[in-house]
Amino acid sequence: MTVHPSLQNYADAWTHSIEAIAELVQPLVEGEWNRPTPCIGWSVRDIVSHVIGMETEMLGDPRPIHSLPRDLYHVRSDFARYMEVQVDVRRHHTAPEMTSELEYILIRRARQLRNENRSPEHLIRAPLGAEQSLELAYRMRAFDVWVHEQDLRVALGVPGNLDSAGAHVTRDVLLEALPKVVAKDAGAPPSSAVVLDVSGPVEFLRTVRVDAEGRGSIDGAPSLGPAVTLATDWETFVRLACGRVRPADVADRVKTEGDEGLAAAILDNFAVTPR
Repeated sequence: MTVHPSLQNYADAWTHSIEAIAELVQPLVEGEWNRPTPCIGWSVRDIVSHVIGMETEMLGDPRPIHSLPRDLYHVRSDFARYMEVQVDVRRHHTAPEMTSELEYILIRRARQLRNENRSPEHLIRAPLGAEQSLELAYRMRAFDVWVHEQDLRVALGVPGNLDSAGAHVTRDVLLEALPKVVAKDAGAPPSSAVVLDVSGPVEFLRTVRVDAEGRGSIDGAPSLGPAVTLATDWETFVRLACGRVRPADVADRVKTEGDEGLAAAILDNFAVTPR
């Protein structure tokens, strides 16, 4: 148990997901590490490298000094370049090297969690030299490892854990981004509402409301006359919101009612994660 209960849910979700990742990759033979994943440009090895790299940064380890090749077509931003360093530096690591490093990181991070005595508001290093609170860092690591666990499950054909603790953390993170998607990115008109109806292992009904000044907010109360209603399943919601698929790829799994133009604009802007 950590000192601060507000961190415990995130620590538990992270632990469950990263242990699942370790179990998924432990038996893989060398060639399986090269399988493509829903992350553009990333293989199974690359995702595990990313997870390892982000956990070393949580431990305060120095980042590797490494120059990226110029032909990485999927690296298009400073954030992507930052993330790619921890990935590319491990691209030629063998399967035993990968599983050994992941196991060592798990041991070190578990010890860090057991001994955590910093407050949730304590500021730590974030990507690109920024700062973030410890609570936000815990939350985003729980989110990140669950999403990448699902990437690996898709790549390896081993579905599971769609309703785990990490799934519920992911739901909350993605829902927080929806008001901006609807009100700003998709340009929903003032004094309108958009309803999202998600079914499956994690199910919920949420309404994004745009006030008279064009500001968005979200709540769990239904709207009597929404401009748009979007209905889909939990897995499709995650894949869209995390940019793993394009709306056209899953058109048969998303039902829309209302303003067709606004619905299309919302779906076109639905991806809220950098990767």
